[in-house]
This record gives sequence, C-alpha cells and structure tokens, in this order.
Amino acid sequence: MSQDNPYAPPRAAVADIGTGTGTSAGTPCPPLWNPGAAASWSLLFSPLFGALLHMKNWQAMGEPEKAAASKTWAIATAAFLVLSIVLAVALPESKGADLLGRVGGFALLIAWYYNLGKSQRAVVIARYGEHYPRKGWAKPLGLAVAAMLAFVVVATAVGFAAAMITGAI
Repeated sequence: MSQDNPYAPPRAAVADIGTGTGTSAGTPCPPLWNPGAAASWSLLFSPLFGALLHMKNWQAMGEPEKAAASKTWAIATAAFLVLSIVLAVALPESKGADLLGRVGGFALLIAWYYNLGKSQRAVVIARYGEHYPRKGWAKPLGLAVAAMLAFVVVATAVGFAAAMITGAI
C-alpha cells in the first residue's frame, strides 16, 4: 500500500532558491544576523552598527568583496563620528552647525542603506529563504550600548578639555 497522499499539493524540486530550511542547492546556510533588523538598529546606533554586522554576514556567506565594501562604510561612518566631535569642539555653538551634523548623519544612514544595506536582505532571502539560522542579538546590542556610552564619555571629555584650554570654564 502506498503512503502518498493523493490530496496533497504537487511537489517540485527547485534548486535555484532557498528551501526555507537554511540550505540552498545543497549549501548550508551559516547563522546570520537579520540584515533588516541590523539596518533598523542602525537608526539608533548609527550606520557603523549595521555596516559591521552586514560585514560579518557577508564574510559568513563567502562574499569578501561585499564584506570589504561594508568595512569601507564602517570606516567612513567612524570617521564621520570623530569629525563630528572635532567640529563640535572647534566651531562655536550654533543651531546651523548642529542641524548640519544631524542632517549629515541621517544622510549617511540613508546613503549606506540604499547603497549596500538594502541589498543584503534580498540576497539572504534569495539564497536561504525566510527561515535561516539566526544569530542572537545580546552581544552586538550590548557592545553597541557600550560603544555609544564610550562615545558620549569621550565627546564630553574632549569638550571639557577644550573648554579648560580656552578658558571657558
């Protein structure tokens, strides 16, 4: 007696897309951080956060060129953050400079997302489907909070030192 269900929908072996089980054409999917969530967390933690996680995902997927591009975005974002501290200390306080820094940061986020960040989600879905092994968020979010606190402490210390040197305090 046959175990086939005559009422089941037809089945087809499709080798060019992910099966939803973490494999694509026999290639196992490495655990990845959700690229969409990483991009969303970048709204709070800057594109540096998303670019670094996307870089790690690209490395795990065997895409060294795209990992290098993500690393370049991470370096550019870090340089922007350092430059923002230097300019905040060097320039007199003004609403225009503050607005320019905020708009510049948001523009950097949008440029990263549409240049490189958005493509990773499409690649992950195309290769592995919606159900791929996921990495946990405790470590990257904990490190991001620690880095943000360190950034605030450094920026405050630099500002205080500059005020001491110029005699403003």
